[in-house]
Amino acid sequence: MSNVDSAEIAKFAAQARRWWDPHGPFKTLHEINGLRTDYIAERTPLSGARVLDVGCGGGLLSEALAGRGATVLGIDLAEPSLDAAREHAADGSVAVDYRCVDVEALARERPASFDVVTCLEMLEHVPEPSRVVAACAALLAPGGSIFFSTLNRNPKSFALAIVGAEYVLGLLPRGTHEYLKLVRPSELASWCRAAALDVAEITGLHFNPVLHSYRLGGDVDVNYFMYAHKPQAAA
Repeated sequence: MSNVDSAEIAKFAAQARRWWDPHGPFKTLHEINGLRTDYIAERTPLSGARVLDVGCGGGLLSEALAGRGATVLGIDLAEPSLDAAREHAADGSVAVDYRCVDVEALARERPASFDVVTCLEMLEHVPEPSRVVAACAALLAPGGSIFFSTLNRNPKSFALAIVGAEYVLGLLPRGTHEYLKLVRPSELASWCRAAALDVAEITGLHFNPVLHSYRLGGDVDVNYFMYAHKPQAAA
């Protein structure tokens, strides 16, 4: 059965031409892209690594990871977003491969093929995120590193990430997130364990509205990153 929300795909496809506008609907992703790239690079080697970016959208993270020396495949189901990604990569002579393919289909095609898998700001947009986690784990080679980021599901997150970010501060377009699709860290950790991943770290992402700045660390009540490993195969 498909694990795709067509309305979510259409929502991002409709904004595809503005993926690389730093003041457009994806401005928050532009603002945190360096921070999240550094977070990944500080925890796993990227130079020469085979990296899969799941839910890559217009390629912001994919290009940043390629800039650190990785060989990157970005996948997404919104073809207009991938068109924007390919166009931007070509304009900047950045070597990134993009495919319109479902992560579960790719897991059947290329199991254990990647040293690093990233799946950022994507789990809260699919009907069954546990299936995405399992597919990402299947695509990861033994000894590899995997990174997720998403939004917690609790009253504080609703107040700050949906009401505050979307309706008060305008950091994101209204309707970007649905509260019931948000993911508690305990849920994500349990899906990782079910997929034979070892969770190494959970880190909060925080926004300061006065300074308009972002930082990592502290509580995971709202936005958070999860970093996990796939154990080495037994000798």
